[in-house]
Amino acid sequence: MILDKYSDAELHPAFGIDMSVIDGGAVGAGWARVRPGTSSAPHQHDEMEMFVVLEGTGELVVNGANHPIGPGTVALFEPFETHVVENTGETDLVFADVYWRDFARATLAAESPTRLRRRPLLVFSTPPTPNGDLHLGHLSGPYLGADVYVRFQRMNGADAWHLTGSDDFQSYVAAYARDAAESPATTAARFSAEIRETLALMDIEPDQFTVPRTAPRYAEGLRDFFSRLTASGEVRPTPGTALFDGETGEYLHEGDVSGACPACGQPTGGNLCEECGEPNACVDLLRPRSALSAQPPRRAEVVRHSLPLHDFRATVANHHALGRVPARLRELADRLFARPRLDVSLTHPTGWGVSPATPDVDGQAIWAWPEMAYGFLYGIEALGRRSAKNWRWDRPRQDWKIVHFFGFDNSFYHAVLYPALYRLAFPEWRPDIDYHVNEFYLLEKDKFSTSRRHAIWGKEILSAESVDAVRYFLASTRPEGRRTSFSRGEFEAVLSTVLIGQWQSWLHDLGARVDERYGGHAPDTGTWTPEHTAFLADLEHRLRALTGSLGPDGFSLNQAAQGLTALVQDARAFAGREAPGIRLPGWSDQARTAVALELAAARLLAGCAAPVMPRFARRLAGALGLTPPERWPSAVELLSPGARVDLAGRVFFAEEADK
Repeated sequence: MILDKYSDAELHPAFGIDMSVIDGGAVGAGWARVRPGTSSAPHQHDEMEMFVVLEGTGELVVNGANHPIGPGTVALFEPFETHVVENTGETDLVFADVYWRDFARATLAAESPTRLRRRPLLVFSTPPTPNGDLHLGHLSGPYLGADVYVRFQRMNGADAWHLTGSDDFQSYVAAYARDAAESPATTAARFSAEIRETLALMDIEPDQFTVPRTAPRYAEGLRDFFSRLTASGEVRPTPGTALFDGETGEYLHEGDVSGACPACGQPTGGNLCEECGEPNACVDLLRPRSALSAQPPRRAEVVRHSLPLHDFRATVANHHALGRVPARLRELADRLFARPRLDVSLTHPTGWGVSPATPDVDGQAIWAWPEMAYGFLYGIEALGRRSAKNWRWDRPRQDWKIVHFFGFDNSFYHAVLYPALYRLAFPEWRPDIDYHVNEFYLLEKDKFSTSRRHAIWGKEILSAESVDAVRYFLASTRPEGRRTSFSRGEFEAVLSTVLIGQWQSWLHDLGARVDERYGGHAPDTGTWTPEHTAFLADLEHRLRALTGSLGPDGFSLNQAAQGLTALVQDARAFAGREAPGIRLPGWSDQARTAVALELAAARLLAGCAAPVMPRFARRLAGALGLTPPERWPSAVELLSPGARVDLAGRVFFAEEADK
């Protein structure tokens, strides 16, 4: 027997509160105290955990939902539930803490594809800059990623939406318009429309597409959001040195200036280095060059609204403890907060954009990147109006689960700057955000580039006949964790040897055998052999792996594409092993079991391919006598005996020349 009594003297800091340990038990146990006005750090773990509240009042925030607690409250946490305990009262909140490891239960929780379905799931792909159409580098990253993510979550019962828009007020829009001798509004309108058309060709149709120039009350809301930042006292007009063109005197930032990154030394444009991900102030560029003239840039003083981001290390760290934050982003944040100062200008002298409501500075606009932090919230409110949801940008809800897909060159803004801005604008809100980041997708070993027009544009390769092949190839080669490269020749080779040579040839062969031996109808299973049960187990294994590859924690289109082809390869190998027994006397019951299992594999392929290749999935389901897949498979299923099968000769993929 172990007896222990709560004592303030034995407490020590842990998880942002004060805790002590009760030693000697078969399970972990201890005491905890949360002082008034404070809270624990957000965290999750594999153990089961139970709180028994003894004194004080407060709230538990569990996976975005708030629950009041007081004396006598018992809370039991499942593995991996993100939880925070807050003291909302005027006296100490004291509770007993008991925890134990049940790894089998933790494994089930980790594999569950449905844990997000109780919350609004708001999935953003970074709004593209409308200074050009979308190329395959764009499409392979945030847009395909967000689309597949949302499709999978909906198949698992989640209320999930895909939101994006056009980043109209980027300086690159004004630069393109200047070179094209047209207004920035004209440039933005033309390419915003082009972008939506290309997304549709890719079978990506966002639920919300925000166009800042024309969105109702967008500018007014942005000014209000920015006023909240300045009202915090942290964002204020700050004098500083900037670069100006040596000939025209124009203010230089972003694409109008280039040089070497002060952090890594690589070539970079103004404000952010795409190589190392670190921001710069333009004036600190090494060997700066203006894009407006051949004259060396000159330095001059200017007053801009500035944020001392270095003061927000704890804010960003606490935010990163709440959601999915890849190590790549954590490492970037660690590098940035190692600087003695990190001052970020939030306004710039420009005539293109929305000016702040405050009269502190003249002739400046809110920078497009901090604007985007507001734009995400505006998009949620606009979506809510059409969906009968009472969502408001100025009253963000704790139950919103936000997911961001973006390229590494946007990491600083999404994962470091925006958490600080949200903290200033909405001090009580703890945004729960998962981040999914991709690296650069190269074209023949060089970066895709809209501004340099080095690209394969979506409209060059996308059609009703090619879209599934393009989606599959981009899924299999998108840059996850490392840079990858697109090659037209490699794409055509994969189309020919994998999608046609393996997928389609197997389905044709299976259909021919069903036609020949069973009159075009699915046979029922008969006698099972050990090889049959082993193949069924293998299909279940493939299903679990595909479920994990598309789930919220381990999301990887690379793994999903590999898993789909592995499923086909397993089915082809199984068919080959069973082929010698097809016509053996007295083996018909075993032979029809083998064919029924192959049809089950085809049915599984249709269901699991649906998020990645929706048209193919619908056509395959139709050829098997099924309705289009709407639910993610929970298990391998046989076709109903007697179901009409129309696989032989079906064209699911075609060579480029045939198209």
